[in-house]
Amino acid sequence: MIQIKRYNKEFSATSQNPKLIAVSKTFSEDKIQLVIDQGQHIFGENKVQEATQKWIDLKKRNKKIELHLIGPLQSNKVKEALEVFDVIQTIDREKIVKKIKDNLNDKETNFFVQVNIGDEPQKNGLKVSEVDTFVKWCINDMDLRVTGLMCIPPIDGEPSYYFNLLSNLKEKLKLQHASMGMSNDFAKAIQFGATYLRVGSAIFGNRS
Repeated sequence: MIQIKRYNKEFSATSQNPKLIAVSKTFSEDKIQLVIDQGQHIFGENKVQEATQKWIDLKKRNKKIELHLIGPLQSNKVKEALEVFDVIQTIDREKIVKKIKDNLNDKETNFFVQVNIGDEPQKNGLKVSEVDTFVKWCINDMDLRVTGLMCIPPIDGEPSYYFNLLSNLKEKLKLQHASMGMSNDFAKAIQFGATYLRVGSAIFGNRS
């Protein structure tokens, strides 16, 4: 496991301080607590049920946690997700937005729109051409606190092209955040204005 404080220092030396999301999916509470103890307070999980099982107690013991959902959100998990997550990065269809609207609670939750930046049929997210209308509908008609965009570039493509595309979309829509870049390409994401980096294996080690 790398040293979190040193890792954050490396980021800030080459960027405008993007925030590091430690992707803790599949890792135990004990391993997560070790990372928290090193000063990391922003984490990402892919599944609502797994996050609920681990993070209810972890958040009670650690008051500064910011927890992001970075995996798909199913409509039957919306209420549960709103209770445990502080940021949901994967809204991408009207059905989910309407379900979120019906289940919003008093907790302040921020939302990112997931963009299928490479137009890949096997991935979730909106087509680039759909993002403008969808974001404006979420903000103006549904009154959601949409603050950013999220993407996962094609595995066989040059990530810089897709990071640049997402960054331009963010600027066009005057949004605050671009969540892009993982363990193998975060350095390029920094160059194109990432505000959140999703890093798992470089922090926790390889998953079993």
